[in-house]
Amino acid sequence: MMKKITFSALALGLCFSAFAQEPVNSAAVAKIRTEGLDKSKASEIAYQITDVAGPRLSNSPGLKRAQDWAVKYFNEMGLKNVHLEAWGDFGKGWQVDKYYAATTKPFYRPIIASPKAWTPSTNGPIKSEVILIKADTITDLAKYKGKLKGKIVMIESALVQPLKNTYKADAVRYTEEDLEKMAAATPPAAGGGGQGNRQGAPGAGNNQRAMMMRMMGMRAAIDSVLLAEGIGLKLTYARGSHGTFFTSNGASYKLDAKAVNPELEVSSEDYLHILRLLRGGEKVEIEAEVKTSFYDKDPKGYNVIGEIPGTDPKLKDEVVMLGGHYDSWHSGTGATDNGAGSAVMIEAMRILKAIDFKPKRTIRIALWSSEEQGLFGSRGYVKQHFADPADMKAKPEHEKLSAYYNLDNGTGTIRGVYLQGNAAVKDIFQAWLTPFADLGAKTITISNTGGTDHQAYDGVGLPGFQFIQDPMDYNTRTHHSNMDTFDRLDVEDLKKSATIVASFVYHTSERAEKLPRKAMPTPAPARP
Repeated sequence: MMKKITFSALALGLCFSAFAQEPVNSAAVAKIRTEGLDKSKASEIAYQITDVAGPRLSNSPGLKRAQDWAVKYFNEMGLKNVHLEAWGDFGKGWQVDKYYAATTKPFYRPIIASPKAWTPSTNGPIKSEVILIKADTITDLAKYKGKLKGKIVMIESALVQPLKNTYKADAVRYTEEDLEKMAAATPPAAGGGGQGNRQGAPGAGNNQRAMMMRMMGMRAAIDSVLLAEGIGLKLTYARGSHGTFFTSNGASYKLDAKAVNPELEVSSEDYLHILRLLRGGEKVEIEAEVKTSFYDKDPKGYNVIGEIPGTDPKLKDEVVMLGGHYDSWHSGTGATDNGAGSAVMIEAMRILKAIDFKPKRTIRIALWSSEEQGLFGSRGYVKQHFADPADMKAKPEHEKLSAYYNLDNGTGTIRGVYLQGNAAVKDIFQAWLTPFADLGAKTITISNTGGTDHQAYDGVGLPGFQFIQDPMDYNTRTHHSNMDTFDRLDVEDLKKSATIVASFVYHTSERAEKLPRKAMPTPAPARP
């Protein structure tokens, strides 16, 4: 540890010469590093969020358990203004109470799967021959009329293909070359995703889009027929391999959502095994039982809020925010998405309280809900407190926010910051990163990154930032999957990230001026 502090002091000395216009408090950084790296509670916090609270699907009992724990922990920590704050109406909560499925013919074999979110229970335990439905048109379904009641069904699709081996490692860290490319990026075009955009590949062409729409329409029509026939259970193919499957929702969470079929999302190996047997003319029998519950007494969505109040007479009404989304999907326990980011931000607040920091500006943490359905928690909060993107009319609090920092790209340690096209903060962030070069955090990229809650702030002209994180196995193994559990967390990475975030928040709160901003966007034109 002594070597780290010595390095840090040297780095800070260099920082003052290279970035003399942006001071760094070396004594505060040393305290933050000691508390964050040597006395961390990140693992214990992550344990409570994942192992104890469990899956945290929006408005589910699991999310409520996690929110109640956070409120209790924030109060124990000594945060002020701790509360659950409604951001608007969400809809129904849902959870799995029981799931079991196995093939019984041609032999017994348990099936790796999960009920799709917001789908109903089976009518008690069921046992059925599996019927493979082959239908390209609604007319093709006529031959199944009166034959499907209570049956377990699969739908034939040319899109389901044999698995292929991959020879790339699941978990990776950014190389120096990767980081150099990020640092060399050019400013993104207005509205562009830029390097690191979590949304992935460019959109499909018109022909592909039209084909997808036709397929979706056909699938919806088939599901409607299956519902009318009263099937017992539908099996669908889940993306993934090696026992990992990536889950999704099979129905709407709206209070007035239409009825759907009970549905299991089945791991690729198990699904393909059953499909090969059916295509080969063999009979397959499955026994299964699914019990799910819906929760509609309180359809509102809530964020968890807590503060360290500012102490400077002139600056205490200004705010520095940090946060991450607290909700998850249901087949794992939401460890890397986004128990990791939530734990880091909670730990950053703990670090600042532990060193008895009395900030000039108020520091506010927010744990968002319903990010997975469309950044609802953060967008609702921003709309209520700062500005409505529909008209871009700033509310009084808009002027008071200095910055919002977000973490939501898995367990990987922080390697730098995406500037979201805000070049004016580059030298500031470079100075603040310099003391953590020994932890691998040194890269500043002008690029945007998308798919998470900082976009709610950036979208109304506020400085909102997501940190660059090592990819690890986030996109290959854990993101929205049944493997997203505590065991996939790298605790040392969480410690480093919390330490860096705490320092960023410290220096933002102490800075003479708020962080520079980009121009306020213009309202998007109304859709016809």
